[in-house]
Amino acid sequence: MSLGFSVDDLLPKARGGGVLKMGLAKLDESDWLQPDPDLAAREAGFAAYPEGIQLSPEGEAPGADLAAMLGLSGGLAEAAKAHHEDMCLLTLREGDEQYRLVGAAVAWPSDWTPADKLGLPLRALHAPIQGYEEQLASGVDHFMAKLKAGAIYGRCNWFIAATGEQRWVAEPPEQAFAHVTPENAGETLFVRSERQTLRRLPETGAILFTIGIYVSPLGDLSAENQSRLATAMHGLLEGEGERRGAQHYAHALIDFVQA
Repeated sequence: MSLGFSVDDLLPKARGGGVLKMGLAKLDESDWLQPDPDLAAREAGFAAYPEGIQLSPEGEAPGADLAAMLGLSGGLAEAAKAHHEDMCLLTLREGDEQYRLVGAAVAWPSDWTPADKLGLPLRALHAPIQGYEEQLASGVDHFMAKLKAGAIYGRCNWFIAATGEQRWVAEPPEQAFAHVTPENAGETLFVRSERQTLRRLPETGAILFTIGIYVSPLGDLSAENQSRLATAMHGLLEGEGERRGAQHYAHALIDFVQA
């Protein structure tokens, strides 16, 4: 299966509200990482946010393993700077039941701070996500335990943001979306999609989690995808809307699309 490498491509396959699901698709090697990364943008992203690179001693060997697999010298930071995707490393300590984050090279985080997450096990990493523990945690743990080297799986999601910046630091939604109206929603609402993949590294057995960030103004999306988002707003308002701030933009989005 191909997920694509743009918001318009990703949206039909993406999760954005409702019951949490892993929604993984098996990917070919050719559909793993974006083939034409903007390396200048990556360099600028890490220069503006150097704290996006965090590596524990446990992450050094997996980082070298990753770089070697990609035909690079160095480690995790060099791998992420050479590709569009942000990259995280997870390992399983002896006696543990959950993988934990041991390295992150993240230029464009979606409102999270790598330094705050380093060393945390999966369930603690995802604690802010409404419903994760009840709906998804056991399935994720099982998948991670069974993932075989060489297999690549991908999924995607979407969020509505009030900025088109690649590095997203969310403001309180009542402030972030205060300027949004049905008339300007096409230019002031941005659809942000994370294209995520999971892969076990060949030598260390660590798991690599990649996050490719794609952002588009609402008005630049296809009419089909705009309609898809408008329909999804009703589910958000009844479910995850409070966490996502949907009540502050959903009606403007719906009215814009239906105009």
